[in-house]
Amino acid sequence: MTTLPTGSGTPPAPGGLARWVVGARPRTLASAVTPVCVGTAIGRWSTGAPVFWWRAGGALCVALAIQIGTNYANDYADGVRGTDEGRVGPRRLVASGLASPRAVALAAAASFAVAGFVGLALAATTTWWLLLVGAASVAAGWLYTGGPRPYGYLGLGEPFVFVFFGLVATMGSAYLQAGRVTLVSLAAAVPVGFVTTALLEANNLRDREGDAAAGKRTLAVRLGGDRARWLYVGALGAGALGIAALAVRRPVALIALGALAIGLPSIRRVLGGAQGKDLLPVLAATGRIQIALGALLVVGILV
Repeated sequence: MTTLPTGSGTPPAPGGLARWVVGARPRTLASAVTPVCVGTAIGRWSTGAPVFWWRAGGALCVALAIQIGTNYANDYADGVRGTDEGRVGPRRLVASGLASPRAVALAAAASFAVAGFVGLALAATTTWWLLLVGAASVAAGWLYTGGPRPYGYLGLGEPFVFVFFGLVATMGSAYLQAGRVTLVSLAAAVPVGFVTTALLEANNLRDREGDAAAGKRTLAVRLGGDRARWLYVGALGAGALGIAALAVRRPVALIALGALAIGLPSIRRVLGGAQGKDLLPVLAATGRIQIALGALLVVGILV
């Protein structure tokens, strides 16, 4: 899974345990929580049976551990490459000297190990092919900015976010409850994935000039400012279409369109040409859209 933006300004330099909390990027964690909640709701509706809470909790643990591990891996890889020097957004551990590259790499490995351990327990009680899904998710988290050819530097971050934060996390969580993959879980995964993609695109728009200077060819860099702005708008629009598709089976899910209404001021700001620090409010607002979307989808699915 790719790392996701926090949407906040540069915080004061923390110390001790607080630096690791900051390095874990707590404001990104809704991207792990939302698909698990929506997927679990779909599984509950599909079967009509009580929720397997330990499976839902395990899925949440795996998702959070992979997200945190990805954040640390991104911090490490971008830090040693020098990509984070002079960045607009929040402070990073390696680039700011708050932690050594080795320590951050170990933190990433430890987080991925937690995800692997819990994922193994889930696979042992459901189906072993989930191990392949988990391994692919961990690999995606590391290879976003790590390895010889990081895909985040090739403009592939957004597609991977859609797949792993949308399809894989949502449908996987539904499978743990229902024991099968359904078209309804796919429909629910689409808006989750597209809104998370919009969040990443807002981040990449903010960092576009700095990334271009550092040789990080994100999709926003490759598309250029104008087309990248329309990609942000298009991702939110595609999320609305996904909600409409889900409403064919769960009509109350249309209430989730209310979450996207939060994005109207952000769309105006993005299309108005905001860049750099002027996009920080867009990041914050898109994060709120993500949280509201998840909550309203859960209500719309279960009611």
